[in-house]
Amino acid sequence: MPQDLRAVLRARLAGSGVDHSRFLTVPGLAPELVEGYGVRVPTDPTPAAVLVPIVDHADGLTVLLTERAADLRHHPGQISFPGGRLEPGDTDPVAAALRETEEEIGLARRHVEVIGFLPDFLLATGYRVTPVVGLVTPGFRLALDQHEVAGVFEMPLAHLLDPANHRRRERQIGATTVEVHDIPFGARHIWGATAAMLMTLCALLTDPHDR
Repeated sequence: MPQDLRAVLRARLAGSGVDHSRFLTVPGLAPELVEGYGVRVPTDPTPAAVLVPIVDHADGLTVLLTERAADLRHHPGQISFPGGRLEPGDTDPVAAALRETEEEIGLARRHVEVIGFLPDFLLATGYRVTPVVGLVTPGFRLALDQHEVAGVFEMPLAHLLDPANHRRRERQIGATTVEVHDIPFGARHIWGATAAMLMTLCALLTDPHDR
């Protein structure tokens, strides 16, 4: 694929928007593999949004990820993107993603350029999550909410795009066994909805039919 990932990223996300009529329900599967799998999902999901922050370093792009606090009630210690449910003051998923990111890790929205969206994820936990992709200008300072976030780290986007860094495993969905992908990175292990969103981004950036 072209070497300039910045240009590829912008081109592949150009024209994308929030589309609640299109969603994924099987974490870990690329979009084209989701159709045909029946998953019991909530009929009235809670709207939520996350920011997929891609840091635009001069020597390459990285994905900024968080590690959830170990004492949280839901998904303690899991690798995730900053985000959460839409609050009454949020005008749209972008507003929610940027607000939650500021609250969780202190990343000021002036450093974030929203460049597109991934398909919504409808999760069995009751949330419809809109991934908002943002290009982040370096030079920011972070201030973590210690009640929610144990730490942050950056993973090179090139690591995600290398198939050698994807780990396949089987997951039971009702009576169906499906193959999903996890993403190990050093001592960390990215799985679940976060890995699903990353794999969706990977498929978008490496799809030969989109070149």
